[in-house]
Amino acid sequence: MADVGLSTAFSPLRGSWIAVRIRQGCKPAGVSLSPRRRRTSCAATAVRAEVSFVDADEAKRLVAEEGFTVLDIRDRTQRERAYIKSSTHVPLFIENQDNDIGTIVKRQLHNNFAGLFFGLPFTKLNPDFAKTVKDKFSPESKLLVVCQEGLRSAAAADALEREGFQNIACITSGLQTVKPGTFESVGKSELQNAGKAGLVTIQGKISVVLGTVLISAYLFITFFPDQAEKLFDLAGISL
Repeated sequence: MADVGLSTAFSPLRGSWIAVRIRQGCKPAGVSLSPRRRRTSCAATAVRAEVSFVDADEAKRLVAEEGFTVLDIRDRTQRERAYIKSSTHVPLFIENQDNDIGTIVKRQLHNNFAGLFFGLPFTKLNPDFAKTVKDKFSPESKLLVVCQEGLRSAAAADALEREGFQNIACITSGLQTVKPGTFESVGKSELQNAGKAGLVTIQGKISVVLGTVLISAYLFITFFPDQAEKLFDLAGISL
């Protein structure tokens, strides 16, 4: 079946766009898989590609019994905190160090909010992601694509599928769902906690709430300046 569209999702905390194709005619394929393993398949012009979405236990079995290689596509900072031993790292997003005025402004806003409270770097899509993976693996390779929350790995799997890779699996909801001891890992934290950094690790829920309030206030002032000015007037605050 042909692709019927393109869906894009923006992650304000990560400061990047993720594009995922919407396909027509995708449906569960067969019953030969483990009950814990959910597979979707779509027929392309000359290639039948499949992406499996599995839980952590099934992912471990794929690596141990079926010869899957772990492809870690998280950013550098999460990788440094914890990663699966013997995994290959090719980030889907890389730190954005561009110096045009628009990027500089966005980077400052990001660093003062998401960067401060959640410890997330300001990133952009890695333009060499697919090429780097193709340089390291053949299209017949069995790859378990992992990220922290599951969204990036789904996007990466989609990109690799378009490049001809036909044996791809992802952990549903990412490494944050992996219990300690499931995989042999390297790093100072557990795999499930590798996405936690910034003030939320010190002040917990207080920082999460405060960060959310600040971001909401900033967006309100930005998009509804007239209403914001009236509220400040009622509160006796001069801008």
